[in-house]
Amino acid sequence: MIGSEIIEEYDLENISIATLGSHSALQILKGAKELGFRTVVICKKGREEVYRRFRVADRIIVLDEFIDVMKPEILEKLKEENAIMIPHGSLIAYVGVENIKKLELPIFGNRILISYEGDRKLEREWLTKAGLRMPKEFKDPKEIDRLVIVKFAGAKGGRGYFLASSYDEYKKKVDELLARGKITEEDLKTSTIQEYVFGVNMYFSYFYSPINDEVEFFGIDRRYETNVDNIGRIPARDQLNTNIEPSYVVVGNFPLVARESLLPKILEIGDNVVEISKKIAYPGLIGPFCIETMITDRLEIIAFEISVRIVAGTNVFTQGSPYSYLLYGDNVSMGKRIAMEIKRAVEENRIKDIVT
Repeated sequence: MIGSEIIEEYDLENISIATLGSHSALQILKGAKELGFRTVVICKKGREEVYRRFRVADRIIVLDEFIDVMKPEILEKLKEENAIMIPHGSLIAYVGVENIKKLELPIFGNRILISYEGDRKLEREWLTKAGLRMPKEFKDPKEIDRLVIVKFAGAKGGRGYFLASSYDEYKKKVDELLARGKITEEDLKTSTIQEYVFGVNMYFSYFYSPINDEVEFFGIDRRYETNVDNIGRIPARDQLNTNIEPSYVVVGNFPLVARESLLPKILEIGDNVVEISKKIAYPGLIGPFCIETMITDRLEIIAFEISVRIVAGTNVFTQGSPYSYLLYGDNVSMGKRIAMEIKRAVEENRIKDIVT
């Protein structure tokens, strides 16, 4: 693959860790510096002060837009730095899956699996093959016979999502959103109508090490979404007199610890997902991944989506999580765990096992 070919031209004794200045860049860069790597951050103009202020970047490359990372002159600068790109959600959202596939840099992780994030059908096939239970989906809105949530693809981050319990309610809300310009007809074509599952939302973060051939359970977070997580503070009588438009836009995350009896199933889920990944897109998952789940009152784990890279929820574990502490002790963030894997791969001459 592209990255494996380019890495042959690198001076592996002077590897740099690079990432876009967004999402989880602070912990990625901090972890890399703690392991002795030179760090490079690629920022949109106006955001560079964050990385200067926290002193995590040895070099800051400023762009007008993130997509400019594809320009030959920018790629040449990164190659001169012997840079390995660490992907995160902003790379996928603003550079795009198709561009990532042909990005002429070594990428930590499997760039083929990244394309699964934008395709709910592929995700569903993968997770069901791994034995995970997923909520029922409705291809035709006329078949809605229970409470559903309508989700839109891409980088909307929860904006525009809505609930409906019948086709009539679905049609009414769609017409309202279209009229107000909140969604487009194209959004509708790629939307997903999914059974609404009641329970506690948990994001399970894992790390698969090709060097150790081991799946590590790293931590759990939950999203804080506006304004659905705030509506409950308004008395019911006052809600009737307000024109509140529910929004699932993520504004932050907070950590969770699961009851210990859930851990065997959580570990099994991670193992199964990695095993199937090797069959659908060799060499399979590399490094961090996250499975979005809901835990019901019967302690059943329902899976919704998978992210095949570091997620922003791991930012709550900058000094480590309860689970990373059990494995490594203090001060191992997901960003630092990535750097640990890269350093060991360089030392053991196995760098091609972790980049594509």
